[in-house]
Amino acid sequence: MIENIAMKKIKLFNKKQKEYKEQRLIEQSIKGCDESFEKIIEIHKEYLYKMAFIYMKNEHDALDIYQETVYKAYINISKLRNSSFFKTWITKILINNVHMKNRHYNKFQDEQIQDYIGEIEYSNIEENIDLYDAIDNLDEKYKTSIILQYFQDFTVAQIAEVMECNENTVKSYIRRGKKKLYDILKEEK
Repeated sequence: MIENIAMKKIKLFNKKQKEYKEQRLIEQSIKGCDESFEKIIEIHKEYLYKMAFIYMKNEHDALDIYQETVYKAYINISKLRNSSFFKTWITKILINNVHMKNRHYNKFQDEQIQDYIGEIEYSNIEENIDLYDAIDNLDEKYKTSIILQYFQDFTVAQIAEVMECNENTVKSYIRRGKKKLYDILKEEK
């Protein structure tokens, strides 16, 4: 019992220490430190790539979105008002880049998903391909809210900030998106 409590406190301390280091890097990046920006991007690179891949469904486009997101974040890091919202802020940039690319290239046409995804591995992608296809068929507002909540563990408040709407709207999007997913998956079976 005492060992469990001690282990939980150690884990909490380590988590808080990691968050503090990350906050310091973000604050230094805002002040113009390129080295700190590189380190903070290194911390979030896997998350950013996975997000881009979930939307784009192919490695090349996901890498383009990732690079464009990093570039825009670097150019605009001084505009970030609160360093604790870095992940929400950079996610918003990424989603805006996805929307721009989709509008520009009309990416809603059928494309082959490449087998090779690089160094980042996705477990269970074959098992969940029906789910991914169903998510891909949702309207953008439902798709974004579902991905952010269930794949990225964003809170409703964070999703509302990324999507620039109120929290009740996000809750409706998630509820309706889940209903539509259920209907799509039910049809396929």
